[in-house]
Amino acid sequence: MNRAGRTTAFLTLAFFASLMPGFAQEANQAPSSSRSDAFTATGASASDRGLAAEEFRRGVQTFDRGAFNDAILMFEKALSYVPGEPLVLDWLGKAYFRSGVESSAVQQWQFAADAGWSKTRLTQLIETVRERTALRPQFTDDSRFVEAGSIRATNGEAVLFRQPVSVVARPDGSFWASAYGSNELLHFDVNGKIVGKSRGPLEGFDRPFDLVSLPDGRMLVSEMGADRVSVLSENGSWISSFGKKGRGNGEFVGPQFIAASGDGNIFVTDYGNARVAVFDPEGKPLFTFGKKGRGFPGFAAPGGIAVLDGYVFVCDTKSGSLYRFDTSGNYVDTFLPEGSLVLAEAIRVWNGYLLASQDNRVVAIDPETGAMHEVARLGNAPVRITGAVPDANGNLVLADYRGDSIQIVSRIRELVGGMFVRVQRVYADAFPSVQLEVAVEDRNGNPVVGLSRGNFKVTEGGRDVTELTMTGAAYLEEACDITMLIDRSPASDLRIRDVRAAVSSVAGAMGGKGTLRVVSAGRIPVQEGAGSPDTGAWASFRPKAQASEGWAFDLGLRLAVNDLVNASHKRAVVLVSTGTVPANGFTKYGLVELASYMRNNGVTFYAVNLTQGALPDEFSYLVRATGGSEYYLYRPEGIASLVKDAVDRPNGTYMFSYVSTLPTDFGRAYLPVEVESWLMNRSGRDETGYFAPLE
Repeated sequence: MNRAGRTTAFLTLAFFASLMPGFAQEANQAPSSSRSDAFTATGASASDRGLAAEEFRRGVQTFDRGAFNDAILMFEKALSYVPGEPLVLDWLGKAYFRSGVESSAVQQWQFAADAGWSKTRLTQLIETVRERTALRPQFTDDSRFVEAGSIRATNGEAVLFRQPVSVVARPDGSFWASAYGSNELLHFDVNGKIVGKSRGPLEGFDRPFDLVSLPDGRMLVSEMGADRVSVLSENGSWISSFGKKGRGNGEFVGPQFIAASGDGNIFVTDYGNARVAVFDPEGKPLFTFGKKGRGFPGFAAPGGIAVLDGYVFVCDTKSGSLYRFDTSGNYVDTFLPEGSLVLAEAIRVWNGYLLASQDNRVVAIDPETGAMHEVARLGNAPVRITGAVPDANGNLVLADYRGDSIQIVSRIRELVGGMFVRVQRVYADAFPSVQLEVAVEDRNGNPVVGLSRGNFKVTEGGRDVTELTMTGAAYLEEACDITMLIDRSPASDLRIRDVRAAVSSVAGAMGGKGTLRVVSAGRIPVQEGAGSPDTGAWASFRPKAQASEGWAFDLGLRLAVNDLVNASHKRAVVLVSTGTVPANGFTKYGLVELASYMRNNGVTFYAVNLTQGALPDEFSYLVRATGGSEYYLYRPEGIASLVKDAVDRPNGTYMFSYVSTLPTDFGRAYLPVEVESWLMNRSGRDETGYFAPLE
């Protein structure tokens, strides 16, 4: 047979192989699960299965381009040829999920699970999606935290640290801990491995005690032995110190716990002087308070301190009372009576609550009612929890002074259900080089940050891939793509200068990083422009879309999010509005569906109000559901911090590359890929697939 004849014969074999699963497996030596023709549903003709395979291939590639609605149409067309095919149902569920229609996604996944397809994975996926809600109550039966990991002070004969007292969490999932007994600070990564140490100034730390973080990233550590507070950079380098031994203003006798107010003032409990010392942001002494008078009995042993909602809460560890002062040191009331918090140590702010460490347990205190909820307990072994802080991944990190350990505790439901791992998309245009985009979240949809290559395993058809490399982690990115959504109501049209000021302010705050887009939500939404935020044109922005009483918020938001699906990993929609909801604002898409569309594609919703007053409940819901914030345009500090908030928001997306060794059948074979991720006692897994380019 000549060369042309051999080529024709081979192509004919390949065509029939695409229709005949058994023959294809024998000819290519690839597992049947790796091919689109390995549909398990029966009853369809060979030609129908071939047509379904082609629609399925196009649907998968369309999904990976971010066109989820188009992918839904293609998967549904594939199902018209092979009704009930579980592989297609699985993908149809993925497309509905990314499109924000979670109820339909769950339905398709249930159909696939009922057919026996990846039943364990799909069952867990369905349970997670059904349980997830951004407005989940703080304290329920499964809100208790239990041990997820433990870092001991010794490893064999090696001593790693001694007597940890306090912990401060970092946005990247790592944390610093003060070691009172070994006179040092230790930096731990998300896996509990020591990655850095700080021993302070030239003469070293002298009994480092409490450790807190300031908004600019710097840290403060109180030194009981040196009667001072040291200022450190975010990487632990010593910068300066303030305070000295004594009884005057700005002096200490055994400084312990630290808190900072919104204006930057620093509050330190001075145990030996039985008072609280207050300093300005630069460490200059201002005043002290805590003496008996005006209904206040005076401190016996001031301990934990926190600033919340304009009040300073200070615990007396001897009496167990929790006192409340204003930020000028004036006594307000005894918030919790004597005996409530005996032996309590550090107090931190957590999700609007006060988180207090008390001997062998951690309690959350409602700052409005005083109700106490036990969050975690370490049992009856010799322990003394001196510090408890939430980390970036939803855990609590506890410093156990007596037990000489650092404990990481997680919600029971997180340990039982594991992490929510999703392969967002696969890039295979340069096959056999393949790139993956993987999102890792907890069961409530909060991103898991700080993971490294060692926290992942990637396989194709159960076999380890070759040359696997983590190429990026979104939480480290310093830019955010922003789409501003302009309310085109008549009321907003009258305040066009304010709209321009909002656009200009956000553009300036982006500092030339990322892409800025503007969408006008008129009766028909319009994209007004897109480009670099530093072009200068944004200062003269004027919308082209006509103002209308019937401005369509839902269509405008949908268009704004569509533009961000293929944008950078940090992405946000900023609504600029007069704070009114149009009568037909949710005609096409419902509120929950819009929230899911943003949340499932990593988009955060922020709202800028052109008028003073509360936003409508609908807009506030979207803000809370996606982890955003609300701003008044003319608040004293302006809205430039919105961009920093968007950039600093945690993001659990990770990027990988590897080299595939699977046969492609000229681009017609469905190539499987599985990703597993773990963090201490939690893990999660996802499986998907892709197609190489057609040859």
